[in-house]
Amino acid sequence: MEKVLENIRSSPRFIRVYNILKTEMELEKEKRRYFYDIITTDKKMEFINGEIIMHSPVRYKHSVPSETLFYYLKTFVDCQKLGVVKHEKILITLSRNDYEPDITFFNNEKTTNFTPNQMKFPAPDFIVEILSETTEKIDRTVKFEDYAYHGVEEYWFIDPEKEFVEQYILKNNYYKIEFKSNNGIIESKAIPGFRLPVELIFAKEIDFEFIKNIIALK
Repeated sequence: MEKVLENIRSSPRFIRVYNILKTEMELEKEKRRYFYDIITTDKKMEFINGEIIMHSPVRYKHSVPSETLFYYLKTFVDCQKLGVVKHEKILITLSRNDYEPDITFFNNEKTTNFTPNQMKFPAPDFIVEILSETTEKIDRTVKFEDYAYHGVEEYWFIDPEKEFVEQYILKNNYYKIEFKSNNGIIESKAIPGFRLPVELIFAKEIDFEFIKNIIALK
């Protein structure tokens, strides 16, 4: 990035490039204001690099791991009083883009100033995205860089087709892979104490014995 900026600064076209970028950013800000005007609670919409992205309804195979993992996470976080876990339709507003991740976790410090009517939220501590054919590229590129840049400590990919989990941890401002498997135990870094057998994420029914063990930790 520094090399690119240095090349632009030393070019005789620097002013022209600056003016083009300034105009583009003003247009993007205007489009983002429009996005805030039209976003609704019943449709999943995101604003990414100047474009309004409308998402289609999720398929059943996508919803199963999303809802199951959310259930385990929320039960654990609530029992341990660690913060707040949310499932979809939470608008994460970063410096340039707005996202609605599948699952988010905010620690207690970040939730202190949350208000009942709040609709825009800061970068959380933990994000899960359920991969699909239409979203995987953005999840692995733009969001991957953006979440890291804004300090999201932990980022998971859930693949409902291959039934595996990828876990990335923020280290020196970049994500490093910590875990990738379709079996074994995955342990969160951003949510202290949360450990989960990977196969439970893809099970069609909640393992209530596991839930009992979570509750017993209180």
